[in-house]
Amino acid sequence: MMDALIAGKLHARPEQRTGANGKPFATARLRAAAGDGEGDLLFVNCIAFDHAAMDALLALDAGDALSVAGSITPKVWTDRDGNTRPALDLVVTRVLTAYQVDRKRRAAPQADEAPPDC
Repeated sequence: MMDALIAGKLHARPEQRTGANGKPFATARLRAAAGDGEGDLLFVNCIAFDHAAMDALLALDAGDALSVAGSITPKVWTDRDGNTRPALDLVVTRVLTAYQVDRKRRAAPQADEAPPDC
């Protein structure tokens, strides 16, 4: 496996499931630009076991933009026409969304505000 950071948009709403051991996990499919970015899409199959990553994924909806980080495994799948296509399986450890970035920006001091003197 390799470490990866991938940005894209959710293909469908993430789902929560329960494993055979009774522990919850979340799954999602991410569409990411591939190649020159002109219409080439790469699907990333995401699975999250970490509670923070699960909560972040499950708060999102189809079409929401996000970045995910974790361990990745390359795969190949065959479409309806018999063409082989690349895909990636990612075990998500971190999720960053535009909602989190906005919240962090609001919490950070503004550039025009001078820090207090020490």
